[in-house]
Amino acid sequence: MGLFTVFEAGMLGMRCQVFDALDVVGGQCAALYPEKPIYDIPGYPVISAQDLIERLVQQAAPFAPLYRLGARVERLVRTTDGLWRLETADARVQATAVVISAGGGVFAANRPPLAGIEEFEGKSVFYLVRRRADFAGKRVVIAGGGDSAVDWAIALADVAASVAMVHRRAKFRAAPDSVARLHALAAAGKVELVVPYQIAGVHGSGGVLAAVEVALLTGERKLLPADALLAFFGLATSLGPIAEWGVRLERDRIAIDPATCESSLPGVYAIGDIASYPNKLKLILSGFAEAAMAAHAIYGRVFPGRALHFEYSTTKGLPVR
Repeated sequence: MGLFTVFEAGMLGMRCQVFDALDVVGGQCAALYPEKPIYDIPGYPVISAQDLIERLVQQAAPFAPLYRLGARVERLVRTTDGLWRLETADARVQATAVVISAGGGVFAANRPPLAGIEEFEGKSVFYLVRRRADFAGKRVVIAGGGDSAVDWAIALADVAASVAMVHRRAKFRAAPDSVARLHALAAAGKVELVVPYQIAGVHGSGGVLAAVEVALLTGERKLLPADALLAFFGLATSLGPIAEWGVRLERDRIAIDPATCESSLPGVYAIGDIASYPNKLKLILSGFAEAAMAAHAIYGRVFPGRALHFEYSTTKGLPVR
């Protein structure tokens, strides 16, 4: 969402600096699931998160944003002249307006409570997937029943040697279309559904996984041969420093005016998953629309007294570089 805000602001003659606590452009999409397929971007029947990021960077490029990567904003301070000062560990930047596009905030994967799992983490047990190719030809066990688990079972079915899907019940908490595709793959013998089981242990040595132990609620256990375990039990998130900035919150989200995306702090806006308002749809499409609304609302702050003559991009075109 932040990258698209650069484009929308640029089309209105405004320059942006982009702060990200991560060391890559693209925020959580780049860090958490760069190869995860996305199906609800208009004009793209399917596109990976990384490909989408690259296209957003390309789209923003004509407006020459300044990227400050690996720079977490620790403090947001109102200055005496009505501007906002963003403070990182080694920089202070003043801005007329601030757009917060922080997703779910600071995140960490929930670790399953299995004895000795630390030995395998990052080697053959993973809580996030970045590249499908890392699992080519491997026996993969996936634990979980949400969107991430189901999506990666589908994505890896044609590259892994085998995919076993472990869930404690037969009903999955993923998008209905994805669940239907999962069951179709299971019927075709490309994914094994191990239900109603839950993971109970990991077996191997030196960080190299050999098998995943699964168990029924009745206590019956069995081993699944495995080279890799992908455990998707959600992310523990927190707002981090944002919680101390004085912005009004609703259930750990920033309350905004849906017409402008402005928060309770004048000149501070929020878009994407971090933003909250009645009947909000937590879709990437909503975030793109919010970026456009915020940019148009900010125009009057950056150019007070100047009328905004709305123009479509097809008639206005891009600025000449």
